[in-house]
Amino acid sequence: MSQLTGAAVVGQSGGPTAAINATLAGVIKGVMGKECITKLYGMRNGIEGFMREDLTDLSEFFGNAPEKLDTLCATPAAALGSCRKKLPEASDREFYEKLIALFKKYDIRYFFYIGGNDSMDTVAKLTAYLMDSDWEMRVVGVPKTIDNDLAGTDHTPGYGSAAKYIAATVSEIIRDTAVYTVKAVTIVEIMGRDAGWLTAAAGLMRAANMPAPDLIYLPEVPFSFDRFLEDVKAALSVHPNVVVAVSEGVRDENGRYAGEGAQSGAADVFGHKYLSGTGKALELYIKEKLGCKVRSVELNLPQRCAAHLQSATDIKESLGVGAAAVNAAVDGASGCMMAMERSGEYDISFVAKDISGIANAVRSVPREMINGRGNNVTDRCLEYILPLIQGEVHNEFKNGLPVHLVL
Repeated sequence: MSQLTGAAVVGQSGGPTAAINATLAGVIKGVMGKECITKLYGMRNGIEGFMREDLTDLSEFFGNAPEKLDTLCATPAAALGSCRKKLPEASDREFYEKLIALFKKYDIRYFFYIGGNDSMDTVAKLTAYLMDSDWEMRVVGVPKTIDNDLAGTDHTPGYGSAAKYIAATVSEIIRDTAVYTVKAVTIVEIMGRDAGWLTAAAGLMRAANMPAPDLIYLPEVPFSFDRFLEDVKAALSVHPNVVVAVSEGVRDENGRYAGEGAQSGAADVFGHKYLSGTGKALELYIKEKLGCKVRSVELNLPQRCAAHLQSATDIKESLGVGAAAVNAAVDGASGCMMAMERSGEYDISFVAKDISGIANAVRSVPREMINGRGNNVTDRCLEYILPLIQGEVHNEFKNGLPVHLVL
């Protein structure tokens, strides 16, 4: 395939992570030295910002100060800003013609979109429209999501750092709750609408022969309040301080969320309900049924923005997948996502995979990684996660606080 010469644009979309800026840094590094890419633009707030022509010249910003890339890697959240815009179907010619006109205006020949499931939907729709367009360009999705639920890849950048934070934080909660002898239940609510990968990470301390949560509940197994009560009673009979990790998205066999009574019912443009309150619902239930001391803790945003506890493996792979996306596009790849494949004891390679088999699919925790009763994860699950949290990143601090980069 002939090499395209022109500018590139990169954007970030969906929920931020502690590693999404490392992926952006990987794209920037990948572009440097590519003579066929004349300029790299960053779209602010994803495709929404691009439609407003809200662009920043990343080539100029980093060209004379490549050391800023190290600070970018250590910066949490999305440095370019994000969005949750759902693109129309390719049949909406008016919308896409406006988009193509902007690509032509800025001579965009390479489009890189860093994000999760909904972002890959954007890549798929843009790819579909370009098939019948007179504008030739390469479109590549670059994976990102703490949820680790993207299809077609062994895992996703951002998950390793989130898993490391969750495991460390839950371990600290367990230490805190163990100082008293009074019977008590602590419920830790962890993100995860449809997939329980994040909550599964709460069990990692078990792999280090250290105390782990007594009970772990994932969305992949229907949740029952009655069985939950039985599980808590059984755990309390062993020791007085019971810790429970639960995914925000656990639901019963009829699809009703455990925390539905505490939720607003509102949904985003992709139809995803805003979830919260699962931990509180379980807290009130145990309080009513057992009358013991009980509290709920919602880990909330720190799960995805705790850059002070990044996984070195996660950051290395995030940089690598960003650079690999650029190399693949220059070599002719388009309509694809850069996936990570695992081999050997633990070795990762980057492979471009067709976006049609990835967009709008959800990769769940396999049933064999969850125990028979559905209230904990298996050793096989922990063995899968453990390599992803390895290594620590020693980032720059100033006046006792971490240094971040603002674009």
